Amino acid sequence: MIDFPRCAMLPDTGAFAGSDGTMSQDSRRIEVTLQTLLDSVGLAEEISRCVAASLGFDEDDRHKIGLAVREGVANAVYYGNCEQPEKLVRLIFEVDTGRFVVRIQDQGCGFSLADVPDPLAQENLLKTSGRGIFLMRAFMDEFDVLRPSQGGAELVMAKRLPQYGAGRPPG
Repeated sequence: MIDFPRCAMLPDTGAFAGSDGTMSQDSRRIEVTLQTLLDSVGLAEEISRCVAASLGFDEDDRHKIGLAVREGVANAVYYGNCEQPEKLVRLIFEVDTGRFVVRIQDQGCGFSLADVPDPLAQENLLKTSGRGIFLMRAFMDEFDVLRPSQGGAELVMAKRLPQYGAGRPPG
């Protein structure tokens, strides 16, 4: 578990959470560029949990968000960027219309969700591929994969902000 004082300044972002642990209104977007390294996976998880805490998510949701980001960045490092250290992973956190949105961008060749095998299908139960996407979908309220014009893949995940509960966000 990450205690909040460690989260007061998010690593490499220069972004500060308020002294009460909340993200200020003018801090509605945080961008972090990560190297294609194994250490980036844990760092991305830690940063995401800190940002989620600053937005008022409870420990259970912070854990789910952190694991979803961990899986997404791991996929970007291993599958997207093929562990090539010269390539980068961008992690973007945004707050919009009652949602906490996380974007993970790699510099690989991209992929289609339709090409990812269903890990629950009988023929795939013993395979390891597809489980990360399954977990990201389970832990977040929204999940999609985009193929930006500049190449690579962009995972877009969102979780309703706590003050909006299980209902639909305003708007």
